[in-house]
Amino acid sequence: MSANLGKGQRAGWLVGLVLVFGLASLAGAAQPQDQKQDIPDAPSTTRPPLPFPSTPPAVKPESPPPNQAPPGETNPGNETAPAPAQDAPQPAPPLKITTVPEGGATQEGATSPSDLYKIVTNVNQVLVPVSVKDDSTRLVSGLLPQDFSVFEDGVKQKMNFFTSDPFPLSAAVVFDLGMPDAAVQKVNQTFPALEGAFSQFDEVAIYTYSSTASQAADFAAAGRKLTAVLNELKMQRGRNDGPPVTGGPLGPQGPTVNGHQIDPGAPIVYIPPKQSHALNDALVAAALDLSKRERTRRKIIFIISDGREYGSTASYSDTLKVLLSTGIQVYALGVEGAAIPVYSKLQRLHVPRFGYSDILPKYTNATGGEVFTEFSRDAIEAVYARAIGDARNQYTLGYLTRATPSSTYRQIVVNVARPGLKVAAKDGYYPLPPGR
Repeated sequence: MSANLGKGQRAGWLVGLVLVFGLASLAGAAQPQDQKQDIPDAPSTTRPPLPFPSTPPAVKPESPPPNQAPPGETNPGNETAPAPAQDAPQPAPPLKITTVPEGGATQEGATSPSDLYKIVTNVNQVLVPVSVKDDSTRLVSGLLPQDFSVFEDGVKQKMNFFTSDPFPLSAAVVFDLGMPDAAVQKVNQTFPALEGAFSQFDEVAIYTYSSTASQAADFAAAGRKLTAVLNELKMQRGRNDGPPVTGGPLGPQGPTVNGHQIDPGAPIVYIPPKQSHALNDALVAAALDLSKRERTRRKIIFIISDGREYGSTASYSDTLKVLLSTGIQVYALGVEGAAIPVYSKLQRLHVPRFGYSDILPKYTNATGGEVFTEFSRDAIEAVYARAIGDARNQYTLGYLTRATPSSTYRQIVVNVARPGLKVAAKDGYYPLPPGR
């Protein structure tokens, strides 16, 4: 009996504990739900958090597009499927646009396309390459800015640039194929020495001319390409003048009818045909291509010729204007008739309608270059290193000029304070705007 009562009391205690815990849970559920909680709710994966209350905007917002819920709400029936990101793009921030300065915009009425892209640039910086040699024709080094004086149209200029550092070259090498074949073949044998005179920092283009001028190779660094072009030029032949034709159908006997002369008593005069030597045209073609090269390079034309000029489309004055307006120096190697000491001086005379027989000194003196006259093959090979070295190692003087872009010629005179030195610089320039 006592054992049975013990079991009943234990069962009653268990039932009592269950009732107590049940009443406690009901009491917790009955507490108000608006009490402030310190722990924030976890973010929902099906809907964005509600925005904080704010004052409604004065302008009524646009209604959302169809099939899209307003911000902060979800579409009915899509509680478990969030909308893709591209359905609700965020507004992009405003772009920061930099406009032209005030007054630089196109004026009203300027509808021409050329007016929209017109750029005017005034160039007033003048650079003057100068070579200084002693009585032994050796370059003089170690001169300072105060040793030089630069005059433009008789007015002394204040230099703002000075350097004696060597410059990389943009060189246009021009070959005269209108010379006698013996002279052309002599020059062809010196091509390895010519190639060796240039450094790896130089760029070289090849031009040839006789009755017309043409480019044999565009600008490229000295290397295999230049070697291949020079090897091809070795196959070129010069002019072969045979004895004059004095009889036959091509003779100078005058007009004939049925094989009989119209005037048998007329004297027979042989007039050899004039052959064109387009030296001016070759210089113009090379100068125009050089003007497009980088301004950080020194631009030169190195021409190998006997100096004859006849039949070019461009005149001497026009060719010189192109050279001086683009800042190009002409270095020349005179061969054949131009290399004979006494004869070469006589040949510099200009006979109207007969062209020039040696025009090379005129171009070299006007542009600040130099002409070398050599006869033998060994002397020609030695000239290459001298000419290219002189062009690379020059003093460079710079100053600001008052001149504006125009076609007016400006004369330049460069003096050195030390006596007994020979100064070579261009005689002047044309303050034309640079090519684009």
